[in-house]
Amino acid sequence: MTTATSPRVLAHPTRDEIRLENVLHALSEPMRLRVVRELATAEGDLSCSHFDLPVTKSTTTHHFRVLRENGVIQQIYQGTAKMNGLRRADLDALFPGLLDSVLAAAGRQAERHGDS
Repeated sequence: MTTATSPRVLAHPTRDEIRLENVLHALSEPMRLRVVRELATAEGDLSCSHFDLPVTKSTTTHHFRVLRENGVIQQIYQGTAKMNGLRRADLDALFPGLLDSVLAAAGRQAERHGDS
């Protein structure tokens, strides 16, 4: 039973549970890729409210859940804020070069299309 004083904990896959096809699925959606690109350049974890995505709040919540459940990000509560961090160490250990390649390709695409 969770009490008001205990921290809320969200379920995350362990490193061994992260599967390539799930990571690729999570990264295949433009809004989720945008979140990952921003987390990759951040100096620390970012709150959900930091992201200004052009979708509804419920859709934003869905995108963060997909990223978390597929092992791309880690989410923890700090007070009432849900903080997000990229699981770069896990992804790099499991799939060397994948994240860097996806991020570089997404950056080139954004430049070509004038995206942020």
